[in-house]
Amino acid sequence: MASTLFDLTGRIALITGSSRGIGRVIAQALAEAGATIVLNGRDEERLAATHADFSAEFGAERVYARAFDVADATAVATAIAEIEASIGAIGVLVNNAGIQHREPMLDLDVEDWNRVISTNLTSAFLVGREVARHMLARGEGKIINIASVQTELARPTIGPYTVSKGGIRNLTRAMTAEWANGGLQINAIAPGYIHTEMTQALVDDDTFNSWILGRTPAGRWGTPADLGGPAVWLASSGSDYVNGQVIFIDGGMTVVV
Repeated sequence: MASTLFDLTGRIALITGSSRGIGRVIAQALAEAGATIVLNGRDEERLAATHADFSAEFGAERVYARAFDVADATAVATAIAEIEASIGAIGVLVNNAGIQHREPMLDLDVEDWNRVISTNLTSAFLVGREVARHMLARGEGKIINIASVQTELARPTIGPYTVSKGGIRNLTRAMTAEWANGGLQINAIAPGYIHTEMTQALVDDDTFNSWILGRTPAGRWGTPADLGGPAVWLASSGSDYVNGQVIFIDGGMTVVV
């Protein structure tokens, strides 16, 4: 008899920032494991295209899309209430929405700092809080926050991103401290250097690419597909006693010097 530990059939999963990149791949992995997925993004055209692709693959009855700004508290509260009422109980939340801004801190505008912190960190608090209200009432739920190797490491010119991802680690711990006794499991996935649209310029930079290959024990960039399995695990019954953890998926980068 096949194990059902990682079967997500019947669970509804909301994945923020899921019209492309890491979020899209995680949404696909959850759907492949049986989940009904709710895609999210601010670019309505790109979101509609992803919704159409996934509906064709998994069936329209298992794929939904909701465009809302995850950094807008009012929009978040309205969207979560609507999803719960019209689609069903959110059993899994993946807080994936994020942006990058590369600039030395001495030259950094406060507006750009605030934009990164709001999109990467405050949004996880806002969406997590609204979803948790419903999960706690039901006594169960899974929240997966997307961190980064920058949760533990820093590099020049990405100060706001580094701070936001360090915040994700402690937001995950704070959520665990307050919500674990209500039946929730809250954990974080910390990707290493993943080859996506966001990092394409780095891959194309011969010097940086060589540094990544030499710095990573696995000897390669990660791919979004490398994140699917861990996301399914954390969304499933197979992780019911895992709480407050940051799971690094980085080819070993953070454990060597």
